[in-house]
Amino acid sequence: MKPNLKNIILTATFLSCSHFVSAQFLTASDTSENSVRKYKNIIEANKEIVNFIEYSMVERGLPKHLRNLALIESHFNRNVTSSAGAVGVWQFMTAHANQYGLTEDRRNDLYRSTKTAAVSLKNLYKKYNNWVTVVAAYNCGEGNIAKAMQAANSTQYHVFSKYLPQETINHVKKYLNACYATGELSSVLANYNDSRTMTLLNSRTTDSREIALSETEINAGFKLNVIADELKIPMNDLLAWNPEIVSALEADGESKLFLPTDLMPDFLMKKTSILSKSIKGSNK
Repeated sequence: MKPNLKNIILTATFLSCSHFVSAQFLTASDTSENSVRKYKNIIEANKEIVNFIEYSMVERGLPKHLRNLALIESHFNRNVTSSAGAVGVWQFMTAHANQYGLTEDRRNDLYRSTKTAAVSLKNLYKKYNNWVTVVAAYNCGEGNIAKAMQAANSTQYHVFSKYLPQETINHVKKYLNACYATGELSSVLANYNDSRTMTLLNSRTTDSREIALSETEINAGFKLNVIADELKIPMNDLLAWNPEIVSALEADGESKLFLPTDLMPDFLMKKTSILSKSIKGSNK
């Protein structure tokens, strides 16, 4: 007997909503006119500095939107000093500056500090492969990023960010808001999602027992081949993570579904669509 379509959809919607918070991806948290106007006004008032920073970034193969990091760090004020002792447009701490040969007394030198920031940011990108994590690491340090990744058992910012200092979480939010104001948010988020996809592809070469898995519930209305197609994963991987799922769905009409922690938000956001396609395929 075919499952009742209405009950299946209601069940899927309930299960999806119960996980909705964890399924949300990054976006700007403040898209108000006041926020956009504030960032644009600061950029316009510091056009000469902005042009120099953008030129310096592009010269090293880096995106112009990194000018927004200086924007949220200092509002382009080369003479500002934070309560923690960070100095200049790029808010360099002494240890961070010295790591790249920038002396303590040169941290408010726009030319030298910008060149140093470009080198630092490029090195961070080589390590993390996405600008969201780079911004977080620039704020709180690579050590805190490593601890957060270990605590979350994930390299994805939207998963491990809850283990970061609140100041860093807010810093990333400000960066995304600034990028929204400058019309570059979609580029930053596309870069982040491309990085996530590459991480998941690379994880497939690893023993599945070493991959951190999260669980959710599905019923017999879901077709495994549709799940695999929509998530762009091989069926063999899906079955390796869920060795008993076929028999459980046949016997009980429902089962737990295990997916890599980094991939689970993709499934939860597409869950209703996957169910609909599964049912349509069954009715053909």
